[in-house]
Amino acid sequence: RSSQQGADGGDGSRSSAAAETPSSEDFSLSLLDTNLPAEAETELRSFIAKRLTKGALFEGMGNVASVGLSIPEYKVGCYYCRFHQENLLEMATLESDINAPEYVVCFLGGSEKEDTFRLELDKYIQSLKINLDLEQKTLETYVNPYLRSWFENAICPIQRVVQLLQEKLAFLLHAALSYTPVEVKNADERTEKDISRFLAAASLQGLVQEGTMTSLCIAMTEEQHKSMIIDCSGPQPQLHNAGSNRFCEDWMHAFVNGAEGGNPFLFRQILENFKLKAIQDINNLKRFIRQAEMNHYALFKCYMFLKNCGSGDILLKIVKVEHAEMPEARNVVTVLEEFMRE
Repeated sequence: RSSQQGADGGDGSRSSAAAETPSSEDFSLSLLDTNLPAEAETELRSFIAKRLTKGALFEGMGNVASVGLSIPEYKVGCYYCRFHQENLLEMATLESDINAPEYVVCFLGGSEKEDTFRLELDKYIQSLKINLDLEQKTLETYVNPYLRSWFENAICPIQRVVQLLQEKLAFLLHAALSYTPVEVKNADERTEKDISRFLAAASLQGLVQEGTMTSLCIAMTEEQHKSMIIDCSGPQPQLHNAGSNRFCEDWMHAFVNGAEGGNPFLFRQILENFKLKAIQDINNLKRFIRQAEMNHYALFKCYMFLKNCGSGDILLKIVKVEHAEMPEARNVVTVLEEFMRE
């Protein structure tokens, strides 16, 4: 098979490699680009070759592992992903005598914390896969700069949004949890993308039922008739139609306090903990509602939980959508809504 592999080192490093081999068992890796020292690049290539031999690399799905390199003489976290160049893959399926080149791209960081950004890095590779062209001109003008900016573009957006919004971040967290549409005005392209990525990372998509999410999006849009607007025309962003609650404000402080260290991986971990706590609260409320169908004391527990958790406004909307088709639970939610209004 024909194999083309790539590797990346250090704070935005990368390397790629290509080869033609007569056997499906055998392959070689040739270097396309890297910013690693030669010795470390050889060690990384050996690591990738072993993974390929074991069949441990799946097309388009990134992995994160710890790799020992002699420079700087400690283990680093390595995200690596194997992929085909898309247009050549299509040609290969049409003409069996053409072998589609394969690539491996590697990004190296200080630890295995890249795992928290694996999905973002997978998307980053997808974009490269579509635009990759082996012509030298394209490599120099597009591929090389694209690979070298991986850390800035895939890892740092959450950190930049925290630094941009500061205390106003609570409103963005509230919008993400409640599926409120957000419009960004008078901002540069990078800021728009950063906010969009933050919302995607902070939402509960994939953690709550898909039907619930869709219904909630529709309910929020109908209820508000307007999006939350972030206006970046002035020195400080101005927010309009924004909502918040105590839960989001508490977590905002965790982000702002974490900004002193300036570690993008820490921000992602805080965001994951934020979502985990929200899911725990939703599950607790659903359990109380099931008990409250037959127990008035449990109904009071529901009410006290909603009152004290800090995000009762959002949780009530989520369970209302989820229990819309369940008469007993729907009655409990209706009573809870009346109590919360009072």
